[in-house]
Amino acid sequence: MSRAGRARVALVTGGAVRLGRAIVEELAARGWHVTFTYRHSRQAADELATELTYRGLAVEAVAAELADPSTWGPLVAGILERHGRLEALIHNAALFPRTPFPELDLATWAALLRVNLEAPVFLTQAAAPALRAARGAVVTLLDIHGRFPVRAFLPYCVSKAALEGATRALAVELAPEVRVNGVAPGIALFPPDMDESARKRQLSRTLMQREGGAAEIAHAVRYLIEDTATVTGHVLTIDGGRTVHLKG
Repeated sequence: MSRAGRARVALVTGGAVRLGRAIVEELAARGWHVTFTYRHSRQAADELATELTYRGLAVEAVAAELADPSTWGPLVAGILERHGRLEALIHNAALFPRTPFPELDLATWAALLRVNLEAPVFLTQAAAPALRAARGAVVTLLDIHGRFPVRAFLPYCVSKAALEGATRALAVELAPEVRVNGVAPGIALFPPDMDESARKRQLSRTLMQREGGAAEIAHAVRYLIEDTATVTGHVLTIDGGRTVHLKG
């Protein structure tokens, strides 16, 4: 709870499934009032909101097409109208299509940059006055492949590399009132359709030889918005040691 006795308010983009869902659950369990957005995952969003509300936690699901710039300002304005404040902004929503380089076109390129880079930057701009007033925090969900690209995902890798740079630049822009940091997962959650041999092959490339899980990422996000007063402009890499000693 805040010093005024009211729940702190957080916005999590792409919060209905996978890592986003874990972040929503973590923050709600810690007493935050969490607004989370979804795009196509309406059923999952409704189920999550219903489940957490039944447990007495404060959440709300909001449909948002982050590829449309006209939604960015109203999304933040709606939260401020309903709750009067915003203490944390977590940028989790992202597009991740496989894009073989010969098939890359301007439309795909623009779509990924719009959702994965521009939306976080301009949502932060819209939220900046409220975050400054609250001395709040921003966390971006990055990816180790922003630094170590993989074949057939060029626009995704570029967007995450650019977002990492934007994370540091936003820390400069919003200091000293607002802290801005990133979390860069390696293996956090495997795709549900990945077979066991592929999972083992991926894990063999890490030092820890095991999957951290979504909860580990959610804990890192919570740490960055709750448990530190001065960390800003940094990226916490959670990859089981994958990038300490790249192989394969």
